[in-house]
Amino acid sequence: QVQLIESGGGSVQAGGSLNLSCEVAERIFHPISIMGWYRQPPGKEREFIANIISAGSTNYAASVKGRFTISLLINKRTTTLQMNSLKPEDTAVYYCNVLYSGDDYWGQGTQVTVSS
Repeated sequence: QVQLIESGGGSVQAGGSLNLSCEVAERIFHPISIMGWYRQPPGKEREFIANIISAGSTNYAASVKGRFTISLLINKRTTTLQMNSLKPEDTAVYYCNVLYSGDDYWGQGTQVTVSS
C-alpha cells in the first residue's frame, strides 16, 4: 500500500496561481512509473490533467497546457503541479495519482477554488 500526501490547494482569484504537491509517504523499493494529477469539477467526472513519466517526459490535457506545469522532484517521490493563469473552470478537487509496481494509488484530494 502506498500513501500519498497532497498539499497546496486553496482559493484564489482568476488569473492567480497555486502550487500543488504530492509526496509518497513511505519508503519505496522500486522506481515510480508515472505520477500525475486528475481533477473532478463539481457535478462532473474525474478528468486527466497532467502526468510525468519517470524518465521525465510529460503529458498535459489541452485545457491546461501552457498554464500548468508538472514536475518531479529529485527525490523521485514528490510531484508538484504549478498552476498559473487560473480560471473559474479550474475549480475542482485535485487528486494525485501514482502508478507503482503495476498498481494505481490515489491521494485524498485537495480543493482548488477559483473565483471570478
